[in-house]
Amino acid sequence: MREEIANAIADYRQGEIEKPTPDHVERWISQFDRKVQIPLMRELLHMLGETYFSKQFVEKFLSDLIRHDELAGTNPCEFWRKTYIVNIQKHGQSQRDIRELFGVALAKACSIRSPDDCGTPGGTFIYLDDVLFSGIRIGSDLVEWINLSAPDEGNVHIIVIASHQLGEWLCRERLKQEAIAANKRLTFTFWAARRLENRKTYKNESEVLWPAVLPEDKSLKEYLASEAKFPFMPRNPGGNPTPDIFSSEEGRQLLEQELLMAGMRIRSFSQNPNQSLRPLGFSSFGLGFGSTIITYRNCPNNTPLAFWWGDSTALESHPFSKWYPLVPRKTYQSED
Repeated sequence: MREEIANAIADYRQGEIEKPTPDHVERWISQFDRKVQIPLMRELLHMLGETYFSKQFVEKFLSDLIRHDELAGTNPCEFWRKTYIVNIQKHGQSQRDIRELFGVALAKACSIRSPDDCGTPGGTFIYLDDVLFSGIRIGSDLVEWINLSAPDEGNVHIIVIASHQLGEWLCRERLKQEAIAANKRLTFTFWAARRLENRKTYKNESEVLWPAVLPEDKSLKEYLASEAKFPFMPRNPGGNPTPDIFSSEEGRQLLEQELLMAGMRIRSFSQNPNQSLRPLGFSSFGLGFGSTIITYRNCPNNTPLAFWWGDSTALESHPFSKWYPLVPRKTYQSED
């Protein structure tokens, strides 16, 4: 099973870090209690099959979009020649990387040399990125564009590999209001290969890590007690998320509880951890965002800390040396 997990993430940050091996997976899984290692790896492998996005998957998604009738119409190459593919991301390089892949697909499908060669007055606008979580970063990029560069009217398509329902809704509403405030008639349409449910109203059908049962642990109780403004609300077990990110309710609860407690352990390594550094991933409230999305180019900090936190090269005295990550994360600072 260690080899299967290594194969599932084989192209993760390819060319930047060493290729994952069974020994690498073994070093990571050995940080968990021995009795849960096999079932935890079994559930992790299932999850990766649903929410790990390889470069090959992304290339096909982008290629298929070029000739998507609802997006590009009956004459797609003409559509893309007239369409602006913006390059306005302020932090990180995800837009640059996805835009580059899209450019390769455009050249193959329509003989368009570069996304920079696209766009004519009155044309549509495309914003490309990898994954939408809270929608804050995409929203901030486009709010600035709306106020400084956007035309008085037009259509804007936001294309991502995967999206989370709450963040997409919040981002759409924010952009609509900004456009109205700027006295501009702009429409915003979102496209994604996968959309994952994470709205509180639908927590029982959520497709993120949202514990139904919490382990009996003193430090966890104290942590939850400190969250008076947004108290934790467990989901009711037995929902039916689609796609089947989890193999079963039992497997899901194992994954949720083990990653939660690993995240609590990681937080304990720092004397004053960032408030947003929550056990199930960066978030401003709760136990963490709980996303399971990992792409070939990076592991978002909105996923459980146990996946990405730590650095095997750190000095023994540094907190990062106390946890070995499965998918070491590249930060915005190292991307810029």
